[in-house]
Order: sequence, then structure tokens, then C-alpha cells
Amino acid sequence: MANEKNLKPFPPGNNANPKGRPKGSLNRATIAKKWLEVMQDSKNPISGEIEKLSQADLMTLALIHKARKGDVSAYKQLMDSAFGLPQQNVNVTEEKPIFPGIDLDVE
Repeated sequence: MANEKNLKPFPPGNNANPKGRPKGSLNRATIAKKWLEVMQDSKNPISGEIEKLSQADLMTLALIHKARKGDVSAYKQLMDSAFGLPQQNVNVTEEKPIFPGIDLDVE
């Protein structure tokens, strides 16, 4: 059973985190981008050569390697990343007025 004391809203002007996030602290996206850009010497699984590659490069190459082995979901992820998701077009050629009885033609 829920504790009724915990279900009461905060009084106006108060909240659970009055100081908020400290100034200068980084959000998750910034931290992720920082670590994805870290470079390291690694063997390229496609060329077989030792290269200086970022973490993002290594992950993309691993995905390409999986796709080449027949992993369809890896192939789909690569194609969506490289070329974007397929667009869905809707062709609307309806001749009926949207608002019956109201003429919207402006001349």
C-alpha cells in the first residue's frame, strides 16, 4: 500500500531538487560525444590494417562486419544511418471541399 505522506504534492514554491543540476555539469549527449571521439590504434576489420580509429568508427565497422555476415538488422541500421529512413508519401487528390458550404477560393 502506498504511503499517503509520500503522495502529497510539494507546497507552492518548493520542489524536490531546489538547487537543480550544478552549473557547468555536462549532459549525457555531451559526454557520449566526447567518448565516441576518443581515438585509438586498432585493427580495421575490413582492411586488416592497424589504424587510428575513433570509437564511433570502431562501432560502425563492427556493424558493417555483422551486416556482411548476413545480419539483416545490422544492414538496416547501416542503410538508415547512411541514407536516412525511407519517406512515406501520401498523395491527396480529394476534390471534395473540406468545409461544405464555404467557398475558400480567393481570386
